[in-house]
Amino acid sequence: MFNKKNCMAALLALPFIGVAQQPNDTISMQKVLNDVNVNALRATEKTPVAFTNISKSEIEKGNLGQDLPYIISLTPSVVTTSDAGAGVGYTGFRVRGSDPTRINVTINGIPLNDSESQGVWWVNMPDFSSSIESIQIQRGVGTSANGASAFGASVNLKTDGLKKNPYFTTSNSMGSFATLKNNIEFGTGLINNKFAFNGRVSKISSDGYIDRATSNLKSLYLQGTYFGASSVIKALVFTGHERTYQAWNGVPLNYLDENRTFNPYTYKNEVDNYGQTHYQLHYSKQLSTETTVNVAAHFTHGEGYYEQEKIGEDFVDYGLENIILSDDTISSTNLIRRKWLNNDFGGFTYSLNHQMGNLDLVLGGASNSYSGQHYGNIIWAEYASNGASNHQYYWNKAEKLDHNFYGKANYKYSDATNLYLDLQRRRVDYIFEGYDRNGVPSEQEVSHVFFNPKIGLFHDLNQSQSIYVSFAVANKEPNRNDYVENKADEYPSHETLYDTEVGYKQSGEKFSLGVNLYHMKYKNQLVLTGQINDVGAYRRANIDESYRKGIELEATYKLSDKMTWEGNMTLSENKIISHNEYVDNWDTGDQEKIDYENTDLAFSPTAIWASIFNYKVDKNISLDFISKYVGEQFIDNTSSDDRKLDDYLVNNLRLAYDWDSKIFKTAKLTLQVNNLLDNKYVSNAWVYRFVSDGYDPREYDHYVNADSERGYNMAAYFPEATRNYLLGLTLGF
Repeated sequence: MFNKKNCMAALLALPFIGVAQQPNDTISMQKVLNDVNVNALRATEKTPVAFTNISKSEIEKGNLGQDLPYIISLTPSVVTTSDAGAGVGYTGFRVRGSDPTRINVTINGIPLNDSESQGVWWVNMPDFSSSIESIQIQRGVGTSANGASAFGASVNLKTDGLKKNPYFTTSNSMGSFATLKNNIEFGTGLINNKFAFNGRVSKISSDGYIDRATSNLKSLYLQGTYFGASSVIKALVFTGHERTYQAWNGVPLNYLDENRTFNPYTYKNEVDNYGQTHYQLHYSKQLSTETTVNVAAHFTHGEGYYEQEKIGEDFVDYGLENIILSDDTISSTNLIRRKWLNNDFGGFTYSLNHQMGNLDLVLGGASNSYSGQHYGNIIWAEYASNGASNHQYYWNKAEKLDHNFYGKANYKYSDATNLYLDLQRRRVDYIFEGYDRNGVPSEQEVSHVFFNPKIGLFHDLNQSQSIYVSFAVANKEPNRNDYVENKADEYPSHETLYDTEVGYKQSGEKFSLGVNLYHMKYKNQLVLTGQINDVGAYRRANIDESYRKGIELEATYKLSDKMTWEGNMTLSENKIISHNEYVDNWDTGDQEKIDYENTDLAFSPTAIWASIFNYKVDKNISLDFISKYVGEQFIDNTSSDDRKLDDYLVNNLRLAYDWDSKIFKTAKLTLQVNNLLDNKYVSNAWVYRFVSDGYDPREYDHYVNADSERGYNMAAYFPEATRNYLLGLTLGF
């Protein structure tokens, strides 16, 4: 199993491999080696998959304090959401309707997704966008990557590369809802043609659009690089700490018109408090003009809690006995609890790039280990029973091993045609505290072995036009809750995705166009059905057949020397062939079963588009008019209008002024007005459906609304901010 000491020893030892190199280096060689591990996972211009690259300059345009999901929000098929409503704090995104647990994310080739929940929490990495050199988003299965399989998309982040000259930059933003961002970025440049050091310190705070949805975020990034004649060693550490007031519960439907910033949490310390530190060490070596190799070691430690005030909790639910006061027996109490997560994740990644004539070959993989402790403490109780205060009422541990190996071959069949083959084998072993077949709590273990093949063809029609086609298979294991909340004989099956992509590209000086057709067919996709299992938990169930299919369009048109337009559009159909929904009956205590056919997958709008008009007033001033449209989407899998989010169109305006300064090397002022037309829209929601003929809870619970079909919907919505602004100033030496 994972050993923290061994991992740290490896991190310390790796830099000494190949240090004795000759100093006759070149900048171009340093840059090539600096990118070896990232390039092993990334698609190139002739890779037959749908992808979008975002450069450093594009990232900087919108980097005014909002989280990374908002930086990539204008790329094809992406929908973003923010719990606090203003893009700071808990944020997320979907691609082609796929949620964050189905999107593979790597940083310099190192997996970022949580091993158990399989999601990514950007709030733990505040202002990380300021340390990113480039982003590649692959839609669909894409190419093989380290970590969990891409089940809708993959996002590959590359941190800052080599900067030859010393620099010092500070970026500061202020805006609506008391939003404030301050950072300092610095670097030594290349020292003696061998060493380079750079770093960043950041602080972001915001009151949030939603009441009390405050965020207090801090982060640090440090990087050191050694350049040899034919090798590069890069060491990184980046850490983030977040303290956010919870806005997880959402807003009742009836409040959206008059009280849309409502937050039900009023306890002063209803916060999420978590810190996470990442260590990476990369070694790249050019063995010959045809061969390069990369080895990386990594370690991540995360620890924190979320605190909750709970009213009228039963002692028995916390492993406590009743207490007797006078003649009364008390079996419940008001209390405050903290739910903790303490986890470690570490391992190795590797890749070898080799060119043999017309064949480009990449061999790579990873071996990673995770250890996570989950526990809860009562820190205060109104009625303390048997030491209820500071009582630890649950504790369990999980361990996960994840090994994968892939081989990628891109063969130049002719001057116009490339053939692509990508094969991956992945093994997952997961040990956790769960329930055996009889419902008895005990240690459980599951294992999966997956084979994920990909094949494709890329063909140049002429110098400006090309086409491609690919077919890929991906397999994905269930997440933590699918195991720990089911008995051993009720575990769901793994999911399988068959992804077909067909594309066309045209490039020109004035006009460029990209068209991508996709068909993603799922076998045993896991969805919420409302069904309660034998241990009393709501479970995800495997759906036999479901699919996503659509067309993605991207275009850029140079209208004049001063004006450029770029945009994208996705039109799609996202369906479940047939499934069952289970609805609680509050009168009988049972569940009612409802059969559905050909319904829409939840949170999968049929239309998404984005548009940017850029106008260069002069060499120093530019203006962007930005539009984003998201079609209506259902919040469960029943296609019911009672459980649907309306479509919305949001327009932003961004004005950037770069002025010539004798003091500063860089001097830039940016004003961004978000939601320019002051639209009221909702980006996310949750729902629980039930029936009751004898009891109407609406008088006592504002989250409950009548269902036109029958019964009630307990639902909450996450409204986004109305018109707001961000003003940023960047100064650099």
